Amino acid sequence: MSFGDPNNPYGPPQGQQQSYGYPQQPGYGYPAAPAVQQPYGMGAPMTAMPGNVSGARVMLWVIVGLQVIGAALFAFYAVAVNRAKNDSTLQDNASFQRLADYGTGVLVALAVFALAWGVFAAVLAAKFNTGGNGIRITTLVFGIITAVLGLYPFIIVGLVHTVLSILIACFVGGANGKAWFNRPRY
Repeated sequence: MSFGDPNNPYGPPQGQQQSYGYPQQPGYGYPAAPAVQQPYGMGAPMTAMPGNVSGARVMLWVIVGLQVIGAALFAFYAVAVNRAKNDSTLQDNASFQRLADYGTGVLVALAVFALAWGVFAAVLAAKFNTGGNGIRITTLVFGIITAVLGLYPFIIVGLVHTVLSILIACFVGGANGKAWFNRPRY
């Protein structure tokens, strides 16, 4: 037997659809689910950088300035120590001897490292408009390493670096940072 035959006495009545189970009555059952809202940045393409991501970029530029100042200070100290090593009045000064034990090469190396770290921060800050998720992850790693370096060797002068780098990592690693760096680019 087939329900497709219009003369079948066991088939559905004419003009009605065949249904199994309980009759469907309006007002019973589960209500329709509300529309799902898309997270920030997933709908229309983002055109403006979120405030905390823009703040992270400004903080990177502040770190660039601090790194340039630090590199200049290290270079100045390297030159001053190199000139003062031959001064006979400083040969008995214990605090100068501790500074002179570092050597000019170490101070020059610290100046080069500070300058290179500043250039790295400048490249990251410049790539915030066009960079993708790789720039976001690199900035996160940069922030974490800068926070660690700000704590251990340079505890007093590195406190500003530590605070700025923790804020950078939080702002870039947050939901708005993820939405900004993963946005579609047309």
